[in-house]
Amino acid sequence: MLAGTLTGEHERRMTGPRAPAVAYVCLAASMALVGSYVGLSKLLVAAIPVFLLAWLRFGIAAVAMGPWLRKPADEAVLSPHNRGLLFWESFLGNFLFSICMLFGVALTSALAAGVIMAAIPAAVALLSRLFLGERISRRVAFGIVCAVAGIVTLALARAPQASQAQLPHENWALGYALLLAAVFCEASYVVIGKRLTARLSPRRISALINLWGLVLVTPFGLWQALRFDFGSVGAPTWGLLVFYSLAASIASVWLWMRGLRQVSAARAGVFTVMLPISAALIGVVVLHEDFGAAHVAALVLGLTAVVLATWPSRAVNFG
Repeated sequence: MLAGTLTGEHERRMTGPRAPAVAYVCLAASMALVGSYVGLSKLLVAAIPVFLLAWLRFGIAAVAMGPWLRKPADEAVLSPHNRGLLFWESFLGNFLFSICMLFGVALTSALAAGVIMAAIPAAVALLSRLFLGERISRRVAFGIVCAVAGIVTLALARAPQASQAQLPHENWALGYALLLAAVFCEASYVVIGKRLTARLSPRRISALINLWGLVLVTPFGLWQALRFDFGSVGAPTWGLLVFYSLAASIASVWLWMRGLRQVSAARAGVFTVMLPISAALIGVVVLHEDFGAAHVAALVLGLTAVVLATWPSRAVNFG
């Protein structure tokens, strides 16, 4: 169904003037925020169950973004096609990404999450090939290989935090699998988001996909809320939850959509490098996680994949 929604809408390369610097700043700031809450979510999942955490996030953001749901006078009525895009944008980019990321971080580490997220640009290139029919250059193909090599390196080395916590093999292996799934959810978010920014304002996109996220997670959130002791959560954690909600559902989404309106999807992929860098910094500086040789090797491979997958070139295509 997703393929049917996107097929036939191949993204044109931008041949006009260079996008304003403010667009690049928005994209970089958006991914830095995502990386920061990916890292800090390690603290939240230790205090609040994952589905309840996601439900509270969407709920807090829905209250804050209520006015953004109104249709601007100069905006067309939502077509069935656009409604479908909004659903998939929220289901993959909000709901599934949040669930996979939160469970993945809980089973591994914020640092491991940051390294694996470095594969997002390569995943964007792969999905563009599968769903948009775009050709993959030799450089991008090699970038995908580097991204996979980085993930395998990290998985085989096993995060030091997992060893210290004496987690069963299947726990950290499942954690890496979930983080990899989150990568492809985020890549889908980038590809579909480019379609939406041509039709809707960044504010309305942010509000509508957050509302869909709230609807999708409500049954699971209520299930966990009924058996959760809210009194066990301290004031600092509630404050972090508010930051997480506003950053994840409002600020990062609006900044990304704002920048994406003036930048091609391929070029925007460059700025996802801010996600793993920000998450890794949070893991090392704030959470005091170990930074071993395996993390260095995996991060280098991941960032190499970023450069290869997004660097502008006229490489010969194949496929």
